[in-house]
Amino acid sequence: MAQKRMISNKVIDTDIFLDMPPTAQNLYFHLNMKADDEGFLSNCKTIMRTIRASIDDLLVLKSKNFIIDFENGVIVIRHWRMNNILRADRLKETQYIEEKLQLTTTKSGLYNKCQPDDNQVSAQISIDKTRLDKTSIEKNKEKKPQKHKHGEYKNVLLSDEELEKLKTRFVDYEKRIKQLDEGVELKGYKYKSHYLAIIKWAEKDKPQIEAKQFKFNKEIV
Repeated sequence: MAQKRMISNKVIDTDIFLDMPPTAQNLYFHLNMKADDEGFLSNCKTIMRTIRASIDDLLVLKSKNFIIDFENGVIVIRHWRMNNILRADRLKETQYIEEKLQLTTTKSGLYNKCQPDDNQVSAQISIDKTRLDKTSIEKNKEKKPQKHKHGEYKNVLLSDEELEKLKTRFVDYEKRIKQLDEGVELKGYKYKSHYLAIIKWAEKDKPQIEAKQFKFNKEIV
């Protein structure tokens, strides 16, 4: 990396540059001094700590388009080629090749970040949608408890929690599961919830049981 750097008056004599806080202007000068021969650097935070610059100073430089940042922490001085012109035989190519490939250069020497074309955007949307759908399916699977088959013909589907509730509610829960299992097998009964079906069948049976009990008591008397 060269030991000398230049900064063009065309950049720093503009109102947009001079309107920035002095601390942001100072950070810009130091970033220029530490950048490689093509304007890239990855130790921005170290420089900021050294000169006691704040994150706000960096954000000002970004918002005013004096730097371009990348997700991995690398930044590039946007006006680098306006500030510095190195002979090809003295220029040491940047090590940040992937970041450089994301840039275009205007005729005046400004770096600009490439904009993805419509196909890239559509592909990314499709990928994101697929990921979202997959995540939704996985979440739904997590929400719905696994159900197990019960009965001789394996027609009754109950979760472990539903089975425990039936055991607590009915002494003859096995008999009730058997009734539903045979009903589905013989008559093709279809229910969204076999647990609820057993409960409802029990409610229908209750008046008949009470009537029989009343008749039995009456006969005894």
